[in-house]
Amino acid sequence: MSTLVSQSERPPPPAPAGSGARKLTERAFRIRESGIIVVLVVFVAVTASVQPRFLNITNIQFILVNTTVFALLALGETMVVISRNYDLSVGSVLGLSAYLSASLFGGHPGFPIPLAFLAGLGIGLGCGLLNGVMVAAGRVPSLVVTLATLYIFRGIDILIVGGKEVVANSLPSAFLDIPKSTVFGIPTLAIVIAVVIAIGAYYLRSFRSGRELYAMGSNPEAARLAGIPVGRRVFVAFTVSGAIAGVARVLWAAQYQTVDSNAGTGYDLTVSAAVAVGGVSIVGGSESALGAAMGALLREMVNSALDVPATST
Repeated sequence: MSTLVSQSERPPPPAPAGSGARKLTERAFRIRESGIIVVLVVFVAVTASVQPRFLNITNIQFILVNTTVFALLALGETMVVISRNYDLSVGSVLGLSAYLSASLFGGHPGFPIPLAFLAGLGIGLGCGLLNGVMVAAGRVPSLVVTLATLYIFRGIDILIVGGKEVVANSLPSAFLDIPKSTVFGIPTLAIVIAVVIAIGAYYLRSFRSGRELYAMGSNPEAARLAGIPVGRRVFVAFTVSGAIAGVARVLWAAQYQTVDSNAGTGYDLTVSAAVAVGGVSIVGGSESALGAAMGALLREMVNSALDVPATST
């Protein structure tokens, strides 16, 4: 008996060397964003070794500023996709919102910049409301609804804009300076958008209404049986997505400075691709707001890498 007791009281054998590092590595690779982080690091290393100009501070700032619009659009799209829905109209609304917001400066000299952002927010909110009502209340598949509104919004944009365009000369210098402002060499706009992405990721992972989007995407019928207001959550997701995208469209006007009826063409698939690359499942129930932003960053890095060799000397 004493032998058995003494054996049971023996301290556990020491963990094998390197087990702590192994566990840390396993935890790191369980993070949804770990895959795209590895891809980003490898891509930057390979591209910089081939073309050192890729890591030029000006080029890095250019990449970060270009990423902000797509990162915001990807955040809104993520909220819709994880609920097992789709929004294909973001590009068309971008052109409409960007033109109407930017044209306020030309038609009303001295127009306040914050009001222009509110106008973009309102336009995006209205478009999101329309999509949300038809999907949630009308029970029409989101793919059908947003494919239709893609062409409807683009048609309205063409009718309003026609052959006209907003040019840099009609925009206030303070508005054009928004993408140029930096803090310790980092674009201020990129810092602000990074904070917004972090808030969005925290909301989706920590708040009940955000977690319910996961449940809806994983199994809509089970979510209904569990008492989750599926229709309301879908409506809110489309509305918030439209509002976020409305602000992104005003930033697009500040960045590109020239807005016509073709603004935002092709952005629909580009944003969806960034979301998918970032780890958001296209069948819903799985999200990574941070990963979607990283997908947008990877897209801009690839585009920049293709351009840098052509401009090198």
